[in-house]
Amino acid sequence: MTSTTFRRVVLMHYRKYGRHTLPWRKTRDSYAILVSEIMLQQTQVDRVVPYFERWMRMFPTAHSLAQAPLSRVLREWSGLGYNRRAKMLHECAKAIVTQYGGALPKDRTALESLPGVGSYTAGAIRAFAFNESDVFIETNIRAALIHHFFPRSRSVPDTKLIPILRTCVMRTRNPREWYAALMDYGAHIKKQHPNPSRRSRHHVRQKSFSGSTREMRGAILRALTERQSLQPLLGDERCVPALVALEREGMIARTKNSWCIAE
Repeated sequence: MTSTTFRRVVLMHYRKYGRHTLPWRKTRDSYAILVSEIMLQQTQVDRVVPYFERWMRMFPTAHSLAQAPLSRVLREWSGLGYNRRAKMLHECAKAIVTQYGGALPKDRTALESLPGVGSYTAGAIRAFAFNESDVFIETNIRAALIHHFFPRSRSVPDTKLIPILRTCVMRTRNPREWYAALMDYGAHIKKQHPNPSRRSRHHVRQKSFSGSTREMRGAILRALTERQSLQPLLGDERCVPALVALEREGMIARTKNSWCIAE
């Protein structure tokens, strides 16, 4: 399949079946795009939608998020998982306010200097907020490209996918629409076929949440944000290491007799 044919297939699918009603698809506000991209990391779209909508009501701007105490930020994030993302987003908002007056920069290098913003997130912000023709890749994009261009290959590196993606992006007048279409098409492919992104060299199988340190971290933060005692958790061997790690990351702090959310 040529890149031209691939682009046609992706865009036809998007026009018929695209997820046009997703709330972050209805805005070009760079802060809202940032929030959606951080929330969507390792989290299913359907789970993110209600959190995103509530978050944008509570913290509609980088200024409002930067001014909020961390305990409130973590409380609003609770249940979405990977709570460190909430702290990084909080730190990012503070940097946006202090360094850029509350408006996200358009420059990629400047974006990547912000807390929690890596290469993928910077590219996504530039595409979805500023309609820039950046090249970036994630699991749904990998699924679409591997399915069509490497149907029998295994351990496919991103270095083989990026030139194809770059050709497609450079030939579109609307990178924002193209990436939305490509992600939706990749999500569709993963439902119709054995997930092609598992044949990527960069695929990492997610560990079970039940019984994990991540589960304990979430329980600790939930208890502290709701001002509950940690006593029921202390008998679990995961608790003390999780407390130490959360303190090291600046998410919690020791008090005289217990712990609290760091502010």
